[in-house]
Amino acid sequence: MNIVFIIISFVLACKLPFELFIFAYVVLGPLHYLTELNWLNKRDFFVVDRKWVWVFIFLCLLISIPTFLGLPIVNFIKKGSIVNYLSGIINLSYSQIILFMFLFAIGLVYINKRTYLLLYFLGCIIAAFLIKKYVSFYVIVGGIFLPTIIHVYLFTLLFMILGALHTKSRWGIAGVILLILAPIIIFNTRINPSEYFISEYAKTSYLTSKMSRVNSYIAHFLQPSAKDTFYLFSGIGIKVQIFIAFCYTYHYLNWFSKTTVIGWGKVLSGKKLALIIIIWCGSILLYWYDNKTGFIALFFLSIVHVVLEFPLNIRSVKGIVSKINFPKKILASSD
Repeated sequence: MNIVFIIISFVLACKLPFELFIFAYVVLGPLHYLTELNWLNKRDFFVVDRKWVWVFIFLCLLISIPTFLGLPIVNFIKKGSIVNYLSGIINLSYSQIILFMFLFAIGLVYINKRTYLLLYFLGCIIAAFLIKKYVSFYVIVGGIFLPTIIHVYLFTLLFMILGALHTKSRWGIAGVILLILAPIIIFNTRINPSEYFISEYAKTSYLTSKMSRVNSYIAHFLQPSAKDTFYLFSGIGIKVQIFIAFCYTYHYLNWFSKTTVIGWGKVLSGKKLALIIIIWCGSILLYWYDNKTGFIALFFLSIVHVVLEFPLNIRSVKGIVSKINFPKKILASSD
């Protein structure tokens, strides 16, 4: 099923890169957020002490404030008010906060004692500050790539690698290989931008989502010489968008294909399922009513599901390393 989903996502992304992303993000995205958050909650978010999860939730609410201020309902807030001033500070600290949460998630996986965890908490604050001061590309990695392309592609790939190593499934290994080959094929295929007809609705929706910043940074990474001349609908722009549409679509489909594998469907009670369906339908109606309102209103849900998955991502890396080291341990014991 995973291989079929990879192929479907790849073909559709090549044909309808912008339209597919909008469909996946608007329709599949909210259902993925809600079902995964319910599953993570049942698994204690894969942390030693789940009380610390409230730190993540608070910080996600904090970095969502500038986005929420774009809703028409809060137009009564005057420009230049203290709220807008604080919003500007939060915007400047957005990447730093994301990096802090990722670093702190590592401690929540490995550290048991509260005293050590508090010390590590302070250490993460200092580390995030130093990274902001001395690492120039932290904004790109922390604020742009980590919540988007790293989340939907790299972490999905790592999870698949862990699954393949655990089950030793040939199909699982084949899926991993296909997922690795997909971007290589995309970026080594000739693209004629004139062959792509992109509707005004798709253009407007995509620009409203502000995902075009991700396109720009990926394109600049691939073609540094084109730093000041990037165009979303150019050859490299279309390639990047095909990659993004493929990653997001497959990321969501991969999650829904794992209903029985990781058992996220089993932990859904009837009441929870009904609530999730109501919220999901409401989110789609909100997008249908006004794209901008939909993207703004669902921003917190999208970012909090990314952040609360950090401990699981870290455990995936830990699991892969332990699986790779396992044969060495056997050899050492036999010696």
